[in-house]
Amino acid sequence: MAEASAPAVPSTELLEWPKKDKRRMLHAVYRVGDLERTIKFYTECFGMKLLRQRDIPEEKYSNAFLGFGPEESHFVVELTYNYGVDKYDIGTGFGHFAIATPDVYKLVEEIKAKGGTVTREPGPVKGGSSVIAFVKDPDGYLFEIIQRESTPEPLCQVMLRVGDLERAIKFYEKALGMQVVKKVDRPEHKYTIAMMGYAPEKETTVIELTYNYGVTEYTKGNAYAQIAIGTDDVYKSAKVVNLAIQELGGKITRQPGSIPGLNTKITSFLDPDGWKTVLVDNKDFLKELESSK
Repeated sequence: MAEASAPAVPSTELLEWPKKDKRRMLHAVYRVGDLERTIKFYTECFGMKLLRQRDIPEEKYSNAFLGFGPEESHFVVELTYNYGVDKYDIGTGFGHFAIATPDVYKLVEEIKAKGGTVTREPGPVKGGSSVIAFVKDPDGYLFEIIQRESTPEPLCQVMLRVGDLERAIKFYEKALGMQVVKKVDRPEHKYTIAMMGYAPEKETTVIELTYNYGVTEYTKGNAYAQIAIGTDDVYKSAKVVNLAIQELGGKITRQPGSIPGLNTKITSFLDPDGWKTVLVDNKDFLKELESSK
């Protein structure tokens, strides 16, 4: 009797793909109530540069990309303005973005002088020596200002709250090939954080996953949208994400393929906590940038 053929086991090989892939965090996408007001605040208060801006009247929205360096090499923010919508609910799940600067005190003074709202004055963190401050932008998004002598990536963090930290870590490791670059438990303040990224924390942008003891669910609101990450193969990457979803939860929200009109290949999904990530083809992204110049 012939032996039954062994089932195909592509998962082991597939799960290695994210580690071999050329991954890079490209941008965070979120909605604002007044595009020009936010551009003014980010350029004047934070020192960001307006990299590109476009208006899509047929779809009733405009967006703008801002950051501290070119999109080809830096993580940036993509601001979206939907015609006629001047206010959004940030929800309880989104935490903050972070900007690294050599002098927190100086930057905060400049922000104050330009009318910015400081929600935490500069000073060392509780029980530590790192100097930080918190600033609120015109739409209510929080920005942590972190003292760092020098960094290739000033826009250095996106903080998201999760209901099960170990599950979230496993998901970002398996689905996105990220590593835990730092983990801190603060029982006295009842929270644990894990920094997830593709390089050491001070060299890149990280996703800061925060677990508050006993809190398993958060509201998402309708303000923060997603993070985009570059990949060399959206089809293979989507298969890996699917394996992670089968094991840990989550949902594919867009099967891999080209965006009509742009020809940029993407796939998108929700993690087990409902946070959205879009994977973008690296070559297509660079072509898109070139055509926008």
